[in-house]
Amino acid sequence: MSKLKESHPHTSLSEVHGSIKVDSSMSFKKKLLAFLGPAYMVSVGYMDPGNWATDIAGGSQFGYSLIWVLLMSNLMALLLQSLCVRLGIVRGLDLSPSISGMFPGFVNYFLYFLAEIAIAACDLAEVLGMAIGLYLLLIYP
Repeated sequence: MSKLKESHPHTSLSEVHGSIKVDSSMSFKKKLLAFLGPAYMVSVGYMDPGNWATDIAGGSQFGYSLIWVLLMSNLMALLLQSLCVRLGIVRGLDLSPSISGMFPGFVNYFLYFLAEIAIAACDLAEVLGMAIGLYLLLIYP
């Protein structure tokens, strides 16, 4: 049993402590690679904490059976963010003026409608989380 588990037997998330195996005999490159995956996930979670909280809640309910969804959503977020940065650097525009200049009016209205649905779906987790938090703080005995 590790010193951490001996000194703190009721550590939060004790099942994940020590889940990344790091031997003292491992090379620096292997140690670095062992931590890059979790570090990448945390960095994407820092950029979009609402989705990160939703992913953690889903993981607590379904375990590791949905880990591929988390991986693919993080990869897609990285791709889309890098493409938006490139668009901003090269053209000096954000996504909305670029799209409105490329497509006809009816397509722009349809894309606007889809964007509003996507925004509402993403904010739903934050609104529900706030409602549950307020319920727990103010009403729950």
